Amino acid sequence: MDFILSLPYILKIMLALTAIMVINRFLKNLIAAILISTTVLALWCGFGIHELINISIKSITSTPNLLLTVVIFQVIWLSSLMEASGSMSELVDVVKRNISHRAGLAILPALIGWLPMPGGALFSAPMVDQMDSEKQMEPLLKTKINYWFRHVWEYWWPLYPGVILAIDMTGLEIHTYILLQLPLSIFSVAGGVFFLLRKAPKDSLRERSSNRTGDLLEFLKLILPILIVVSVYGLSYTAIPSLASKSKYIPLIIGLSVSLVFIQTRKPVSIDKLKKIVMSIKTVKLVAIVIAVRIYGALIESPLPDGNFLMSIVREELISWNIPVLAIVMIIPFLSGLTTGIAVGFVGASFPIVINLLGPNPEQSSLMSYTVIAYGFGYIGMMLSPVHVCHLVTAEYFKTRLHQSMYRIIKPSMFVLAGSLIMGYIVTLI
Repeated sequence: MDFILSLPYILKIMLALTAIMVINRFLKNLIAAILISTTVLALWCGFGIHELINISIKSITSTPNLLLTVVIFQVIWLSSLMEASGSMSELVDVVKRNISHRAGLAILPALIGWLPMPGGALFSAPMVDQMDSEKQMEPLLKTKINYWFRHVWEYWWPLYPGVILAIDMTGLEIHTYILLQLPLSIFSVAGGVFFLLRKAPKDSLRERSSNRTGDLLEFLKLILPILIVVSVYGLSYTAIPSLASKSKYIPLIIGLSVSLVFIQTRKPVSIDKLKKIVMSIKTVKLVAIVIAVRIYGALIESPLPDGNFLMSIVREELISWNIPVLAIVMIIPFLSGLTTGIAVGFVGASFPIVINLLGPNPEQSSLMSYTVIAYGFGYIGMMLSPVHVCHLVTAEYFKTRLHQSMYRIIKPSMFVLAGSLIMGYIVTLI
């Protein structure tokens, strides 16, 4: 028993994450798998049941998590409302008439990727599903494509909280950060096309649109609900920064509320349909998954009984094993991403460590090199995490096994990891 309790914290974390997938495979209940694994990890790290209950209650009732719950509800409602009103089918039809099947499968989730919303992959999942109207694709492939292309912009798109935090912590100018990180999106798209889209069926024989201009205007009209959310979110940060500073979710809630009112005004659905959308059991289940994930996240972020934090102990473990600095810059963000499943989480947990490794007054080239490597590895850790909300809700929507979709995105992930190392080397030569 002493041997088990004295295992390195890195190993404890990895075993707890593995347990989520194993338990889910046997119980086929993701919520139970997350909560059981969280409980085991808590006890393993020295927490008592009473402390875990307190952490859970504080997590569920905290203002940020309550607002996050509202956002998740609104995301699902907006997606369902677009589907019920026919707007989603019309959008998919316009895409089908003007671009190839494979391109459409990537563009629709990428379009939703401009929205910095938690669980946004759930918004694009029905669109990807409708693109496969002939049901030629396996659910697992649709899961991977939707999940991967939903996240191709978050390396640099400045509306994402993780990017904002990274810019703040590194002190880099916004334009410098964007130029530094933009190639990672290119590597991400390339990896997705090569390893995922190529497996999708090619176009079936169908007529192409003869009215491209009209279809473009129709496309813009149909994505207005999405553009409204992006616009309100962006304006909140620029015109009313005090509003956004209170909570990163408030601008999203406002934007989603305006968008919900807009689509119901433009294409109203019946009261009966609205009731079904609002009171859907599926919606409640998806929100429950998010709450379970946040309880896990709260445990990871809480100080241990001895006052230390998990990621700080992991860092000390790596240093004691004489791991090279470059390897630490890769491993710490990757583990942080794998552990937290959210960009703000891995940036907040790992970037102070990465920046401190540079010492006082680092050269600009060194700072940029470490930044792109740390963010690239942290982000891929997040993409492979079994507690990433988008991953969980996408797998739940398409009814696929979590471990399978994680395994199948390893190859495109290698493109991004290689890209971050290449960019890290290039900036040292400038």
